[in-house]
Amino acid sequence: MNDVFLVGDRRMTAHDPGLGHPESPARLDAVLDALVDKPVEAALPAPRAALERIHPARYVDALDALRGRQMAVDADTIVSEHSVDAAFLAAGAAIQAVEAVTIGTHRRAFAFTRPPGHHAEPDLPMGFCLLSNVAVAAAHARAALGCERVLVVDWDVHHGNGTQRAFWERDDVLFFSLHQSPFYPGGGLIEERGHRAGTGHTVNLPLPAGLGDGAYRAAFDDILRPIAQRFRPDLVLVSAGFDAHRDDPLGGMEVSTEGFAALCGVVCDVADEHADGALALVLEGGYDLRALAGSVRGCVDVLEGASPPPRARPSTHEARVVAALREAHRERTP
Repeated sequence: MNDVFLVGDRRMTAHDPGLGHPESPARLDAVLDALVDKPVEAALPAPRAALERIHPARYVDALDALRGRQMAVDADTIVSEHSVDAAFLAAGAAIQAVEAVTIGTHRRAFAFTRPPGHHAEPDLPMGFCLLSNVAVAAAHARAALGCERVLVVDWDVHHGNGTQRAFWERDDVLFFSLHQSPFYPGGGLIEERGHRAGTGHTVNLPLPAGLGDGAYRAAFDDILRPIAQRFRPDLVLVSAGFDAHRDDPLGGMEVSTEGFAALCGVVCDVADEHADGALALVLEGGYDLRALAGSVRGCVDVLEGASPPPRARPSTHEARVVAALREAHRERTP
């Protein structure tokens, strides 16, 4: 069995939101240039049936109708001539990553995707996102690949509102998000825990700006690990945004390149303990090119077996924030 499956495609750089937009084609070029020594598979467009597990047919029809057009969907989300093609490739790459780690050919995967996906709600594009890549991949794993319980970890600096909404009333996918708050897109509060069958299967950790490696690692060790122990996923997915990096121009967090590699080590441990190693990362945000490329490379190295950096010690303030969040979620999750 090969260890790591990497999938990405420079055709996704044809999605061009315009000069000065932070979600630029240069992001994907920076990532793939940093991995020029690695085999990266080409992406395949997502099948419509897979998209419709998350997005209603009318939404997919409306998106299809935007092929070849240039327009602003909202103030942040721009469609160019080839954006829809890129979005189908991004969702397809996420599916390929999940298939690679569930059918037995690989233990780990990383899909290098743009446009990102975790803000796209089932019926609404937003926040640079057109299709909910991770949600589509998780739903595909449940419907077509025999997975019973999927854990989605979102470490992007922004709350993954689209992923949350997709699984709000489901108990077969547990959504765990830590994110800067208050911040775009709003929401992501502790009290948002899911509804009906999904109650307790949404876990939000809203973090004040300025926290770094120690806080993130403590949250993963003290909150994520016990939740995973109770939920026992057979697949772990990560919405891997790198805009919590200390150098990112959009975020306000202080995570280092090494800090992201350490987080990757934790999700590897969780996948090894509960999911026979099945772990797939899917790229979300990250807008400083050097920080993005370095953090992705650090995570790929860990996926390939490199030792993660040692655990960073939280400051007194960080420890108090994480302890309060741990207490708030005690006995509220599966």
